[in-house]
Amino acid sequence: MAEHRHVLTEVRAMVHPSREDDFVARFQAILAGPRPDGLLRTELLHTGGEWRVQTLWRDRQALEAMRVGSDEPAAPALFRSVGSEPELTVLEVVVTTAG
Repeated sequence: MAEHRHVLTEVRAMVHPSREDDFVARFQAILAGPRPDGLLRTELLHTGGEWRVQTLWRDRQALEAMRVGSDEPAAPALFRSVGSEPELTVLEVVVTTAG
């Protein structure tokens, strides 16, 4: 039986300072809506002018199921909505701890 590991996606881009408040408000609006099946956690992170959305998925199958929809995934669409071109990284979680 294949092991199902969590998957972490990170979408990042620079956001112009004049768009940051709008960007954060749009992220909060996304959180208020329905969440895709298999999404375990998502966070908005900031350092300097760079913003990152990290999302933990139950497994790669949950991530792929979300991506086959007709709509652009939420995090890349969020960055594009404020004029930024995002970069996506998909990471497999090998070892973790909680608590």
